[in-house]
Amino acid sequence: MNNIIVLPLIIPIMIGVLLVFFNRQVKLQRIITLVTLLSITGISIYTLNTIQKEGILRLDFGGWEPPFGILFVADSFSMLLVLTASIVTTLCMMYAFSSIGERHEKMYFYPFVLFLLAGVNGSFLTGDMFNLFVCFEVTLLASYVLITLGGTKRQLRESIKYVVINVVASWFFLLALAYLYGSLGTLNMAHLSERVAEAGQDPLLTTIGILFLVVFSVKAGLLLFFWLPGSYSAPPMAIAALFGALLTKVGIYALFRTFTIIFYHDPFITHTLLGIMAGITLIVGCMGAIAYKDMRLIASYNVVIAVGFMLVGLAIGTTVAIEGSIYYIVHDMIAKAMLFLLVGTMISLTGKTRINEISGLIKNYPLLGWMFFIVTCSLAGIPPLSGFVGKILVGQGAIESGAYILLALAFLSSIVVLYSLLRIFLNSIFGETIISLEDETPLKFGMIFPIFLLGIGTLALGLGAEVVSVYVSDAANTLTNPSIYIDAILGREE
Repeated sequence: MNNIIVLPLIIPIMIGVLLVFFNRQVKLQRIITLVTLLSITGISIYTLNTIQKEGILRLDFGGWEPPFGILFVADSFSMLLVLTASIVTTLCMMYAFSSIGERHEKMYFYPFVLFLLAGVNGSFLTGDMFNLFVCFEVTLLASYVLITLGGTKRQLRESIKYVVINVVASWFFLLALAYLYGSLGTLNMAHLSERVAEAGQDPLLTTIGILFLVVFSVKAGLLLFFWLPGSYSAPPMAIAALFGALLTKVGIYALFRTFTIIFYHDPFITHTLLGIMAGITLIVGCMGAIAYKDMRLIASYNVVIAVGFMLVGLAIGTTVAIEGSIYYIVHDMIAKAMLFLLVGTMISLTGKTRINEISGLIKNYPLLGWMFFIVTCSLAGIPPLSGFVGKILVGQGAIESGAYILLALAFLSSIVVLYSLLRIFLNSIFGETIISLEDETPLKFGMIFPIFLLGIGTLALGLGAEVVSVYVSDAANTLTNPSIYIDAILGREE
């Protein structure tokens, strides 16, 4: 029965390989991709509810029991992210059907999106550090192709920076794995947690923990994010939306796993560093979001601000703060995809990217305008939208632990997010329209419909917070009580 938890990795890989042979048949690719993504979404919902009844699920590949074999682990944290990633990818693909163009679709677009999702899901589900590295690489290899799809000069320039940074980070990841295995003789996450608890987190292990912090920070865009705004704004917006919603979350997930299960015994050093890095990320991200007038860059710097906010919860480390961060991660995956798709639609309709070159879109496209208003309120944390609950819980955690500087930075960043997105709204959505009736381009149903569904999603996540809180509380409880995870993997309950 536990075999079901490997399906979110296996299905997209198998279908992706199959689609490589049908790259000229665009409609067939669209149908198969949509059916595949909906199937993974259904499997994720079923698995998430099964975990609530039966506890953490584990799959030992080849019958090799941990800590000796490869394993997948599904708990509420990992399955919440797998489910959200599947939903967001489905809606981004629905948007791509109407926007990406047949030229891109015939260049193996759908296979590489499925490979990207397989890598993301694998990263969320693996139970050992080496396979986390492997799944990271699968994700990155697919993203290397997707970022260059189309081959514009800007894409190629940004892709070089993106590839070089990530290859260097991967080398450091391998180096950290080698030191970790050399010190503790295992890479199984639960076994690592047990070994670190037995040996004590001495200065060597703390140094290895800091090396992992640097590696995952590059992947997540925490402090070391200088590559992110350019890279995320270069590809077509359906791909940029996927990057903004999913890629940084893999690094954030790795940081949460590493610093709640393995390196949590000496939080004074590691978690203080996390707090400092999160605080600086919030400050610099805010400066970037205000400084630019290019909508793509404003959206990308909002990704950076969100990364800082989510990791404030991890730095604080209380159950309430981590619960808030988990809720915010799920919210941000939906809202950020919606923001990028809205920006892409505005650029597609006007051919302009700067906010001072567009005006009055709400008169021509009222639904588009109000969708932008909803995502602005959601990302700023205005109730009853989804961003509110995460911000309140992180704030409560900060007050309880006395982290007032992080609390101030986190909530000031919300004001900057609101300001940066209202600049787009007031300059580009409101005002006198620049598009006459003769020049008005019809807004494609296939572009606005996925955005509308994401808008419904962010409303539902806010209004239905009580329903989601069951899963979020369970996820936070597992992260703050590593013994639950360790017992489920190493079988201590038996």
